[in-house]
This record gives sequence, C-alpha cells and structure tokens, in this order.
Amino acid sequence: MSGAMVDLYEVLQVPRDANKDEIRKAYRKAALTSHPDKVPESEREAADVRFKDLQQAYDILYDEDKRHLYDTHGMAAFNGSGEPGMGEGPDLDDILASMFGMGGGMGGGMPGMGGRAKPRASPNEEQKYEIKLEDLYKGKTVKFASTKNVICTLCKGKGGKEKATAKKCSTCDGQGFKEVLTRMGQFLTQSTVVCSTCNGDGQFFAAKDKCKKCKGKKTNEAKKILEIYIPRGAKDGDRIVLEGEADQVPGQEPGDIIFQLEEEEHDVFKRAGADLMATIDVTLAEALAGFSRVVIKHLDGRGIELQHPKVPGQVLSPGQVLKVAGEGMPIKRSDARGDLYLLVNVKFPDEKWKPSAAVLERLKEMLPNSDAPIKADTVDEVEYDPKGNLEAFGSQDPHGGSAWEDEDEEPGTAQCATQ
Repeated sequence: MSGAMVDLYEVLQVPRDANKDEIRKAYRKAALTSHPDKVPESEREAADVRFKDLQQAYDILYDEDKRHLYDTHGMAAFNGSGEPGMGEGPDLDDILASMFGMGGGMGGGMPGMGGRAKPRASPNEEQKYEIKLEDLYKGKTVKFASTKNVICTLCKGKGGKEKATAKKCSTCDGQGFKEVLTRMGQFLTQSTVVCSTCNGDGQFFAAKDKCKKCKGKKTNEAKKILEIYIPRGAKDGDRIVLEGEADQVPGQEPGDIIFQLEEEEHDVFKRAGADLMATIDVTLAEALAGFSRVVIKHLDGRGIELQHPKVPGQVLSPGQVLKVAGEGMPIKRSDARGDLYLLVNVKFPDEKWKPSAAVLERLKEMLPNSDAPIKADTVDEVEYDPKGNLEAFGSQDPHGGSAWEDEDEEPGTAQCATQ
C-alpha cells in the first residue's frame, strides 16, 4: 500500500467509528470479490494489488493498538509490511511512546534492533467452531489435540549452543529488516520487509553452533490436549478464549487461541435471544375436543406435555401461539430462562378421510351453523378448482397492472370516477 495519504477506512469502505465486527464483515465481503483467482487473467495484476491493500487495511484496523497508531499518525507510522516503525513523518519516539509506552531515543533498552519494536505478544489464533443448539442449551465441554510451537527446552529459545555467539546478519546489516522495491500498478514503491536470512533477528548462528534440538529455530512443535467449556445459553458469535495457548515466540508473551461460535440451524426450534419457537401439529378433533399428550421433544430430550382445554369449550385455532414460560434458552451466568413459543398448526383431514353421510349429518348438528345466508338478486352455481395458486393472481392482466387507464390520457394523469 503506497503513500501516507491512503485512507484505510476508504479501502474497506467503512465509517471511521466502525467496530471490529463491521470491519471484519467489510473485509470478508470485499476480499471475496477482489480475490485474484476470481477475475480474468488480464485483470489479475490489478486485483492482486487491491487484495493486498484490503489485507493490510484489515490487519491494521482490526488490531486496536495498530488502529490507534494509524488514527494518530496515519500510514507514516507503518513500514511497507504493515508493522509499526520506520515510516516517514512523525518522530519515531513519539510513535513508540503512543503504542508501547516507551521513549528516550533509539537506544534506551528498546526491544528489537535498529529501532524496530517487536510485538508484545505472539499473534492470536482465531477459528470458527460450529455447535448444535442442543449443546448451547445444555452446555458442553470439548477436548481436542493442539499442535503448537513451544520455546526449545534445550537452548531456552536462544537458537544456538550454550557458549556459542550469534553472528551479525550481513544481509540486513543487523537491522532485522531491509528496504525493497515493490511494483504497485504502474509505479515502484520502496517498502520495509523482514529480512529472510535472519528472520528479523538481525543475527544468526553458524550451522555448527545451532542448537541440536531446534536446529536454530528457537522453538519446537509440541502436542497438548486442550479443553474448552461452552456455557449454557451461549449464542452465535460468542468467543471462547484460551489465554496463552497460541504459538510461543522467544521474548514475547504467547497469544491466545480464540474460538468463535457458529450456531447450526435447527430442524425444529428457532432461537431469538433467550426465547425459542417451534410449531406443533394438532388434529382438528384435538383442536375442538381437547387432548393431553406430549406435543414436542425439548433440546434436552424432555417431552413437553400440554393439556387442552384449560376451560371446557375452548378450541385451538390455526396460527394460535401458546407461550410456555421458562422453557426457553438458559441465560448465561444466571438461573433464569427465556420462554418457549408454540405455534399451533391444525391438521385438517386429508382425502383419505371418507366419512359416511350419517357422520357428516351428525357433525353438522354438533358444530356451529354458518352465518346468515348472503342475499342476491341472481344466483349462479359455478365450477371451481380446489387447488388454485395465489401466485397466478393478477397474471392475466395484459398491461401488467390492475388499474384501468384511458389510452387518450397522458401517462401519469389521474382518472376521476364517474359519479
């Protein structure tokens, strides 16, 4: 990303007060459309530049420390790889003081070499975790195997043998980074990148002096069984944090492993906050005459039984909602629960039901009579299709509308009805 005048908020097309969730969503949406693999070959170079710009804008604005630094000093505070330091513009001591609480010149015990400050912690590891509604209702403990880098126990993260001395990197002159030219569209820009020879350390051990266990890498892979607890009532988007369980880096605090919950869609229940909703089927006979039975199986396996009617003579209507207090989702960090809403679907008899004429006559006698007959001067008995479709409603209008218009009138002129 070139120049100190670039506006990262414009790159992601988000307002300056956007929160982290809005920034993440904007990045994901833009990255999908700008990925170089999704454009023709002729547009790939421009798409690659745009994609890298999006990545750098996201990396800076999603990190609270980097975002504060950018809002205070702009892109001049960052090098070409999107990390703080070595930019042109404000005084480097002021920048480091605002970000790390340091100052006092380029020496003064500052971490890193040549003024390049190292992060205070290794990167966090974030990943999605899909979870069923049943597990969010009951709570769940998950154990899994994790492979991560841990500081070498033999050299204690030094990378070399006990009495060996590291050599200054001649590629970057001990700075840990170097200036490179990068093509940005039609222009060449100078940027600062981590030295690949010494991996940003500014020094390295000769082959004979490297630690035999980690081969100079300072870390080794290790497997560990980790455990996360998902509390009852957790919801989509909640984050479960395992502090300090990310990769270890010498001289830094280990970052966190962060799981973001993604609630799977359920076949029966719909959730809104702490409330649940489900549809129950009752027969026409049950809706009219009553019943006492289990109408639905809850998320913890319990059968929910209803007795209807509460008052003799009450009937259930299609679309009626029955509210069961306290049978919704648990509310985190409390003993309270939301409510369960049951939407009544009355199942009318289908074509398999073949009642006799006598049964139908008895039903007419028992059920309420129809309203008073509609009076009309002329009565026509018509044929009808019992399987009509409302999607065809209005489809026979040749003009595509339902209003009559006089062809002599100007378009848009209102018509007055004849009195």
